Amino acid sequence: MTIDPSESHELVRRQRELASLYATAKSLTALGELDAVLQSIVRHAHDLMGTDFTYLSLVADGRLSAKAAEGTISAAFLSATIPAGVGLGGKVLATRRPQWVPNYAASTHIDHDAGFDVLVGTEDLVALLGVPLVIRDEVVGALFAAYRSERSFHAGEIALLSAFADHAAVALDNARLYEKSRKALQDLQEHMTVVERAQAIHETLTGVVLEGGTPDDVAQVLAGQLGGSVVVLDRAAGHHSGRVTTSVDAEGIAHSVAPIRAGDSYLGALSWSREALQEHGVSDDMDLRTLERATHILGLLILKERAVADASERLSGELLTELMVGGPGISPSQRSRAQARHINADRLNLVLVADSPAPSTDLVRHLHDIARDRSGLAGEHLGRATLIVPSADDDRTVEEVHRRLRRASGAPVVVVGERAVNHDWSRAFSLAGRCGAVMRALGHTDRGATTGRYSLYALIFDVDRAGELDRFLAESVGPLADYDQRRGTDLLGTLCAYYDHRANVAATARALHVHVNTLLKRLDRVSDVLGADWRTENDLELQLGLQLHRLRDLS
Repeated sequence: MTIDPSESHELVRRQRELASLYATAKSLTALGELDAVLQSIVRHAHDLMGTDFTYLSLVADGRLSAKAAEGTISAAFLSATIPAGVGLGGKVLATRRPQWVPNYAASTHIDHDAGFDVLVGTEDLVALLGVPLVIRDEVVGALFAAYRSERSFHAGEIALLSAFADHAAVALDNARLYEKSRKALQDLQEHMTVVERAQAIHETLTGVVLEGGTPDDVAQVLAGQLGGSVVVLDRAAGHHSGRVTTSVDAEGIAHSVAPIRAGDSYLGALSWSREALQEHGVSDDMDLRTLERATHILGLLILKERAVADASERLSGELLTELMVGGPGISPSQRSRAQARHINADRLNLVLVADSPAPSTDLVRHLHDIARDRSGLAGEHLGRATLIVPSADDDRTVEEVHRRLRRASGAPVVVVGERAVNHDWSRAFSLAGRCGAVMRALGHTDRGATTGRYSLYALIFDVDRAGELDRFLAESVGPLADYDQRRGTDLLGTLCAYYDHRANVAATARALHVHVNTLLKRLDRVSDVLGADWRTENDLELQLGLQLHRLRDLS
């Protein structure tokens, strides 16, 4: 299997877009004139999105008015103003969510404004995407990306423009605060001090990101600036509120939590804990806004890390599949690609297959974490969560992988490992998968083991031994199976129940819901088929045959 060049190009393009976002952070968040900031926003958005033109509209007096544009043809477009409840912008404001149409003029899902429709024709506007500009939970306007041809907008474009709009809202907020501070001369010094402090923190955090810092690095720097402790919470934290929330515990410690979002995507939360300030309340408003602004930086950083991780996991899964379907053996290309990931393909000697009630995508994601730690490959192969790693002690490796998956997923999980001989990963995968089915049939639903631990049942899960299994079943329980098929009886099931209840006739009859005399007649038929001494001759062989016959049907 080869890597689609378009996917590789898409990943590079995505990384460049995100890097460009960081690089423009200082210019967007620098204090300046409102009009200059608005024009800077649309110019950067236009460059990042690559659309035909981009414009920004703000809400004032119940109307949505265009304030800045880049790439437009007509100067009259900047005079566009419509009621805040109509058009695509009206839907963005009402839903507080991104909205788009492939063909604005032909769309019947929006309320049209006649005056704006004239400008649409002048500009030859066709496809339009709009995302909300939100400042402190208030929708103050919308940022639009437009094309002059009909098209759809994919999730990546929507997420990118939404993330940029979040960042742009910070710039817009800063610019508004700056203008307000100029008008309030008596409060200028105090106000400028806190704004400049927030700006310095924002620029410091942006610098951390530009230097390759992680979300935890951002949190550590923010804690140094604000005081107290700052922690990045993952999506499992479940703080889906749209605003910062603050509470004070019994020990006088204030906890503020701000959600990290990129558009409609919830990515986690930022938690700030410190001593509550009695004289000023829980915290200064500017510090809380600084905390909220930091979530915008983290949202972009997490999106970048997720894009890189997704690409890495996809490449890992593709290489795993290639090895599975192309083996035995390793091609020079496969060996080279594995080496590029710091993996020695020649040492990948243990195949593990995992199964759990949890979604397989979750298992695969957890296996990718384990693969990175063990210099292995993970992915989904034939619908099964699969891992290939180098291993010196197979039993210990399988048990450790089981423990990690169990802890990460919080659900029972079966993990089966099989050593790949001569790079025959496909055979090892088949044996491990079939052995897992046998384990579940035996009631072992939360365990990690190699196939060697179930060698007694190898006739079931080793397809190369299917002939041996058929011969053994024919010699042990074959006569009973033939009798059942001819007469429509179930002597095999009766005998299984008989042994399951330790040859206790009364208990077996209750389990089968039949009278004891009926059961005794069935056992007499077994004697007719197998011989009167079936209870004493080859008893162990008969029990094993019954068990293997049942497992083959279940697995």
